[in-house]
Amino acid sequence: MLIGELSRRTGVSHRLLRYYEEQGLLVSRRDFNGYRTFDDDAVTTVRQIRALLAAGLTTQVIAKLLPCANGELPELDLCPTVVAEIRRELTEMDDRIDTLRQRRGTLAGYLTADV
Repeated sequence: MLIGELSRRTGVSHRLLRYYEEQGLLVSRRDFNGYRTFDDDAVTTVRQIRALLAAGLTTQVIAKLLPCANGELPELDLCPTVVAEIRRELTEMDDRIDTLRQRRGTLAGYLTADV
């Protein structure tokens, strides 16, 4: 299928689809006329990418996890590499949450100090 059809079927813009391809997340071939063509399974791949992005993962992390993804949700095969990557992401996320809580407390303190 051409990029326009993939865009229509997934609701993802041409620009993002090209970006996913640049990041190595999506594979296309070039027809004799130079147009990108995608296999039918690209629809599932794009939906997996979108779901993993919505979970807060970067495209670099998704590139590592995508080979272990099954289905559109996706479900991940929990091989040691995937488990280690998810644990690392969770630790980094917890650190960011802690930092945000500290900053929020500081800002809230400014309001109570003035009252």
